[in-house]
Amino acid sequence: MIRSRCFSPATTLGGYFIRERIVGNGGDSSSKKVFRKDNPMNSRTICTELLFLIALFALITGDCSKNSPSIIEPTDTTKTATISIADPQQVIRGFGGVNMPGWPAVGDLTADQVNKAFGKGDGQIGMSILRIRVPYDETKFILEAPTAKLVKSLGVTTIFASPWTPPDWMKSNNNIVGGTLTPVSYTAYARHLKAFADFMSGNGAPLYAISIQNEPDASVDYESCSWNASQILTFVKFYAPAIGTRIIAPESENFNHSLSDPILNDSVAAENVSIIGGHIYGGGLSSYPLAVSKGKEVWMTEHLVVDTDWDGALATAKEIHDCFNAGMNAYVWWYIRRYYGPIDESGNVTKRGFVMSQYARFIRPGFVRISATASPQPNVDVTAYKSDSVLVIVALNRNSTAKTQPFALQGGTVTSFTPYVTSSFKNCAQGNSLAVTKGVFTPSLEASSVTTLVSNSPPRLNP
Repeated sequence: MIRSRCFSPATTLGGYFIRERIVGNGGDSSSKKVFRKDNPMNSRTICTELLFLIALFALITGDCSKNSPSIIEPTDTTKTATISIADPQQVIRGFGGVNMPGWPAVGDLTADQVNKAFGKGDGQIGMSILRIRVPYDETKFILEAPTAKLVKSLGVTTIFASPWTPPDWMKSNNNIVGGTLTPVSYTAYARHLKAFADFMSGNGAPLYAISIQNEPDASVDYESCSWNASQILTFVKFYAPAIGTRIIAPESENFNHSLSDPILNDSVAAENVSIIGGHIYGGGLSSYPLAVSKGKEVWMTEHLVVDTDWDGALATAKEIHDCFNAGMNAYVWWYIRRYYGPIDESGNVTKRGFVMSQYARFIRPGFVRISATASPQPNVDVTAYKSDSVLVIVALNRNSTAKTQPFALQGGTVTSFTPYVTSSFKNCAQGNSLAVTKGVFTPSLEASSVTTLVSNSPPRLNP
């Protein structure tokens, strides 16, 4: 879709440390301990030291923390985030974005941009889902194949397609904008979608799934088609099986349940749908118990905001957190290459791209989200994921100061974690290993940052 939206001294005393924070040109910070070393026989020195210690004691015991952000907070166990290793939630299919070579204003991704988007190494994003468009003109199918095939060669198997409109001759207004699919064209439209799926398979990039319509409830001035709940139900129930691949529906602009509930409540239609897809423009970011109860995955298949500053990028991290905490299985951005997207028009990974990489590089398809304390303290957000070989915790600190965050592993443990941090001045930067002792560790989360903690050993369940 095309929209313009703006959603827009260090002396020690009693186990506490007063630190002077030093920030280098590269953004790395450190703290320095300073010790006095005066002549103990000098009475003036003794008096000075006593006065200094009295003043320091008053500073530490007094209520001065609001004005002294450089003082590191002592560990508060009431803020502990519990990670329940033996409590699986939903499977994660991955993270992705859309490529639209058929829309000339945007154009196709280059090979270098594909590698940056779908590679898993340093400076890459780690996407594992590609969304493409089903052209209404079958002679344009060929435009979608080259990049999809390249993505497939990188090991990405989740390629799905969305149509913005059926061919104009199938519609009530004989136009690619607006109108509805005429009932006499349902069979022909199913054949059209099958033809695209067959074409992609024959060109080395088979589809994982196909949607029947992008945003059937949106009123726009570009390629589109309106569907009501009854029309969607009829098509899914009687015509979708002929398409021959997994079906996504209804891809509402804000997870409009009035369009998907009828499918889920009809046993035949529900059998024909694998994925309940939707967007979160203006709403829809919530759990969907009915879909889950019917054994359907829930994918967030499109969203965008145009803010490009660090606050906007961090807000995307919170959005990803919210989607997965709500039980969704996939998170798919809009354009992969766009100034507000994960890669800009010059081919550089943006801050939003590095924020996405904090999830996508380390949480791979087939991982399972596990239970975790979602908000252990104000403006700190936590989710956790695991496979047989690794445990991953993602922690957002949306505060303007660093926060000490205790973690407690329940139901199992690992030996240690390696942190990776993205902030306004770091890009998925690797930190020093953090040891886990009796299932507990307490990292400091940098101010306004995303920290991904990747275990250095497989999660070992308690007997």
